[in-house]
Order: sequence, then C-alpha cells, then structure tokens
Amino acid sequence: MSYRREYALGEPERVNVDAFPGTTLLEFGAPWCGHCLAAQPALHEVLHDRNDVHHCKIEDGPGRPLGRSFRIKLWPTLVLLENGKEIGRVVRPRSTQEIRELLAGLEQPG
Repeated sequence: MSYRREYALGEPERVNVDAFPGTTLLEFGAPWCGHCLAAQPALHEVLHDRNDVHHCKIEDGPGRPLGRSFRIKLWPTLVLLENGKEIGRVVRPRSTQEIRELLAGLEQPG
C-alpha cells in the first residue's frame, strides 16, 4: 500500500529527493489544513493499490526548505517525480480524477 496517513517526522533534503529512484508522489501540506484534510479520501482511494508509487507526505510551512525549493504556495500540492525529476503537479486536488490524471502517464504494474 502506497498511501501514507501520517506526515513524515522530518523532511528529506532536496539533494536526497533529487536522487529518489522510481516514482514518488510528494504531498506538501499540514495536518491542520482543511484543504489537506479534504483531499485525503481521494488520495487514499487512488494510492491504496499503487505499490509502484512511493507516497511521501511532507509537512510544509514558512522556512521549510524542501517546500520552498519546489515553490509550494498552496496546500496540498502534489508533486510527481520520476527518478527525482518533476514530471507533473496538482495544486489542491478536489477529486480522484485530478489525481488519476496526474498518474495517468505512468505504467501500472500488470
């Protein structure tokens, strides 16, 4: 199961994120953010069977270097990486369709 309920205890450094192998979905947000909470059911539905996508849930805020390096302005922002390179993003997803469209270009394991 790829979906993560809890935010990471710390954020990885950008140099490490850039070196992530495979497909990673970075979710920037905050546990108290209403928009972030509203997006969780859709994220869970789309990601619960996607073992090919590593879900990295990162608490963002003022002065957090990883969020600033990705120019995050609104929460939640989903950034899709392939081998550490950004290949797409969605800001404040409101439906499973928006998240599925972000992941649509990826080959799903057969």
